[in-house]
Amino acid sequence: MDKGWQHPLPEMPAPPAARAWQRLTPPEGYAVQWRRLVDAALELGLGPEELAAGGMDDVAAARGWKPATVTLYSKVARYGGVPLPVPPTPEPDPRTLDLRPLTEVRSEDPEHLRTVVWCAIALAWPAPVGTFRDLRREQVHPTARRLVVHTDDGEWSVPGALLAWHAWEEVRSRFPALADSPWVLPALRRGPGYTSTVGGRLSSQALQVTFTKHAVRTALHLRATSTGARRARAEALAAVYETLSYDSYRRLALAGGVEPVAERGAVRAERAARANRASAAPPAG
Repeated sequence: MDKGWQHPLPEMPAPPAARAWQRLTPPEGYAVQWRRLVDAALELGLGPEELAAGGMDDVAAARGWKPATVTLYSKVARYGGVPLPVPPTPEPDPRTLDLRPLTEVRSEDPEHLRTVVWCAIALAWPAPVGTFRDLRREQVHPTARRLVVHTDDGEWSVPGALLAWHAWEEVRSRFPALADSPWVLPALRRGPGYTSTVGGRLSSQALQVTFTKHAVRTALHLRATSTGARRARAEALAAVYETLSYDSYRRLALAGGVEPVAERGAVRAERAARANRASAAPPAG
């Protein structure tokens, strides 16, 4: 006997947003970015399906993410199985910027000197933040004219960083925990982690925060010390420094024509460098 007709099953309701995210596996190598993306989506009550359907606009607006950040997290979402469209990564804005004030030694404050030596090295050796996190003192060798950096990927000559390097080394030698630390950019105080120690290795997030603080303080210094005809230029520079991240600093150094240290950002940097050379070239006769 044939079975009687039955109503189709109703559509299964979507699981709660938090549970839906837990069902997905963070993409390898992007666990931190995945966690931040999930937290941002959950703040708005969005699960993976809702995020895929509505896109990143609401999340980006709530977090104040810049276009480059939206592109990064869109890629991370796709790596984790959330089918978001990936907008093109914007070119650095501004395309060129005077970065030298961030490399100038102005005091003997350890936090200031630690970031100054980072910026001074990165201006000629623009490595990603994770590379600086893992950079050991034994990998950096001062010569009479420059620093030489050795890594598993090769050897680099870094001009223009000797003053900052010697100033930082002299100050850290006064503190046993810093003098004995193997890291170029060690922790200056204990953090919230159980294993955190003075002289220990900083996290990438802590380094990013350190750079942001240094950029803001440099902006304040420019505003306080610039007068006359230089004031307008200093004000424009300070306005950019107030929102500058290390990733942007690195892109700007690369766009200035510095040799790439890693593949990340190298293609975009070469495009920006070509555009910079074109804009500086005299008009054709």
